[in-house]
Amino acid sequence: MAKIKPLYLLPPAIFIGLATMMFIGLQRENPNELPSQMIGRSAPKLTVEPLADLPLLTADNLNADGIKIVNFWASWCAPCRVEHPNILQLADLGIPVHGVNYKDKPGQALQFLESLKNPYTKIGADQGRTGLDWGLYGVPETFVIDGNGTVLLRHAGPVTQKVMADDILPLLSQ
Repeated sequence: MAKIKPLYLLPPAIFIGLATMMFIGLQRENPNELPSQMIGRSAPKLTVEPLADLPLLTADNLNADGIKIVNFWASWCAPCRVEHPNILQLADLGIPVHGVNYKDKPGQALQFLESLKNPYTKIGADQGRTGLDWGLYGVPETFVIDGNGTVLLRHAGPVTQKVMADDILPLLSQ
């Protein structure tokens, strides 16, 4: 009887492991939804720099009374342009919307805001540290924060009318 070499068992073991992970992933209620460890926790620290002379986003802004929104965006991000009218609409509703300009050139970020209008109450520029601390998958990404600085919602991807109606606006009435 031939002896089986251990290396021959490696490919089937890898296949079984990957198949198990895919099966578990497919069992999630909404496979498009990315889980977030942030919900229910305090908003992470901010490591942002000023963007020109615009009002700087600080940790105190995140702990201020009332619901507020933190939106990570960049001028080079096409989905950020798509969501921008909805971010403006949220700001027009009187909701403090704070912006974090992510890995962008200051001149291009300012040009973006000048051409599309600036919806942000406070803003900061991030070269990557804040994005890592917040668990950012990419831009755009939006967080809803309560008056205690606790993350109520994390939405990866552009804010659409449906996301506003189904996810963000119901939190504002709490």
